[in-house]
Amino acid sequence: MEQFQIETAQNISIDQNTAHLGDRMLAYIIDSFIILVYTILIIWLLLSLDIDFSDMWALYLLLGLPAFLYYVLLETFMDGKTVGKSLLHIRVVKIDGSKPNFSSYFVRWILRIIDVVLTSGGVAVLTILIRGKGQRVGDIAAGTTVISEKKKVFLKDTLLRDLPEDYSPKFPQVTIFKDREMQTIKELFDSAKRNGDHNVILSLSNRIKKVTDITSDLKPIEFVDIVIKDYNFYTQQL
Repeated sequence: MEQFQIETAQNISIDQNTAHLGDRMLAYIIDSFIILVYTILIIWLLLSLDIDFSDMWALYLLLGLPAFLYYVLLETFMDGKTVGKSLLHIRVVKIDGSKPNFSSYFVRWILRIIDVVLTSGGVAVLTILIRGKGQRVGDIAAGTTVISEKKKVFLKDTLLRDLPEDYSPKFPQVTIFKDREMQTIKELFDSAKRNGDHNVILSLSNRIKKVTDITSDLKPIEFVDIVIKDYNFYTQQL
């Protein structure tokens, strides 16, 4: 599993894991099985009907559209996922971490002809292994990749801070951050405290103040600690 870095709207860098090649292949097998079963059912239905061959062929083309458009339709309406991807907890995103638009999904779908169909997946596998960032030819053209949403959670990595029952937050502006962004802030802060790296804590303090427009005379180490606690307070109220 490789990592690539994305920049959020709040100018905070986050490392994102690309999906394992094995997960992508298994998701493909699951999706292919679904398409195959659907196609067999359509053929069985048509053969059971007493209609002319020409009518049967036209009806097959019509009923076969969902199978033909399976990937582009599901990824568009299921936020970058197919059934297989959902089961494997992987998803298509733009290389900057944002949500792809229809044109991105369409480009990936069209280039499946080169990546998967004509080469039995050989080009896709080779490109992913050589290119990095989890990109096959279709991803490169569309500016997308496939990420893993599986998370390994350890107690020390969580956002939770022990707060007293009478805790009173000071900075409501911290709710502008998302969980992943605050997690990054917390990890950098905890690491800097352990290593005595005041410059990192000072940089975090300045960045948070700039993003949130908070004005404070607190020492950087106290300010960042309060920001993390305040975020915990507000998110625990949801």
